[in-house]
Amino acid sequence: MDALARLERLPLGRPHLRLLFLLGFGWALDAMDVGLISFTLPALSREFGLDPVGAGLLGSVGLLGMLFGALLGGRLADRFGRKAVVGYSLFLAGLGSLLTALAPSLPWVFVFRFFTGLGLGAELPVAASLMGEFSPKAHRGRMVVLLEAFWAVGWLLAALMGYLLVPAFGWRAAFLAGALPALYAAYLRLSLPESPRWLVARGRAAEAEALVASWERAFPGPLPEPRPEPAPRPLPYGALFRPPLLRRTLFLALAWFALNAGYYGAFIWLPSLLVAQGYTLVRSLEYVLLITLAQVPGYLAAAFLVERWGRRPVLVGFLGLSALFAWLLSRASSPGEVLLFGALLAFFNLGAWGAVYAYTPELFPTALRGSGAGFVAAVGRVGGILAPYATGALLPLLGPGGVLALHGGLLLLAGVFAFAVGVETRGRSLEEA
Repeated sequence: MDALARLERLPLGRPHLRLLFLLGFGWALDAMDVGLISFTLPALSREFGLDPVGAGLLGSVGLLGMLFGALLGGRLADRFGRKAVVGYSLFLAGLGSLLTALAPSLPWVFVFRFFTGLGLGAELPVAASLMGEFSPKAHRGRMVVLLEAFWAVGWLLAALMGYLLVPAFGWRAAFLAGALPALYAAYLRLSLPESPRWLVARGRAAEAEALVASWERAFPGPLPEPRPEPAPRPLPYGALFRPPLLRRTLFLALAWFALNAGYYGAFIWLPSLLVAQGYTLVRSLEYVLLITLAQVPGYLAAAFLVERWGRRPVLVGFLGLSALFAWLLSRASSPGEVLLFGALLAFFNLGAWGAVYAYTPELFPTALRGSGAGFVAAVGRVGGILAPYATGALLPLLGPGGVLALHGGLLLLAGVFAFAVGVETRGRSLEEA
């Protein structure tokens, strides 16, 4: 029987959950590393005398690394496999964080943040693709959103380190703790299975057969009869930019661009924006920690709804509500309003991130899944690079409230682009979609 048809018929079980936690642990450590720049930026700015523009550049340099990492990692994953890219990129990210903690001067902080971003950018789209390629279609969207939910765990860890470590021990202690991914990468590299879909697409059917057989042994009862699955076929990279994939590539890339700009421009700067509104550093970090807690139920809501309503409606709806609460946060005039609207922004914005990570790999065929997901993520990183810098430049002109309202407009624009993709993938096999 066809190995991919047999993989698709498997019910959700222990092998899928093991893969989810193997990838999710690394995903959380990645998020912690990305979040550290947000929670250490006020301390870094004080130590090195950075003005808002310089602080914005420091917030952007890691995202520049993520741009190149996404482009390179996606192509390497389609050529050499998902497993190798996920393992080595995680090691690179952890090493970059360790070197940031040891940086002797500000220029070296910039260099090491770039290398950290290079590893993070390569790992994230490939890990989401790997999770989707193993998951049965009835649960695929939910599993990828749950993988993305580990981002909230990592961001919470970053918030805790920013709140507990930075005031007491300085920013270097926080980045030293962020080096944990390097220690985990060796275990991850040995423990992850390779994608059977990638193996079949590369002509390594015997290896795919052996891997699927090992997963089948984890289900002792009778399994449903497999339904024939379309075989992955080779495609050139240029197919991403020709019909029928062109519309998906274009509008999905634009949605990633606007989502990254709205998210990173707001959340990397949020502690600093609260300080600019008159809150103390410790109080602003405390507020952001509480706001971050709302990310977890946002992911869980999206994980439930993507299999009920579909990926596209959840993504568009959550982005629209993110825009609304970003605007309301920009007009908040009391601590209670800051916490309420900030928490609702985090809830819907991070739920949208879960939906876009579930949606993106499903829109590209197996032969180009890593490349397609990597390309749109790389375009997204351009938005993420520009937004923190632009936030620093616009802050003296617009003030904290005007900057937050601007990012709400970007999130609304992301929803328009996501709607324009025009395809729903819920309930369809990967090759059908």
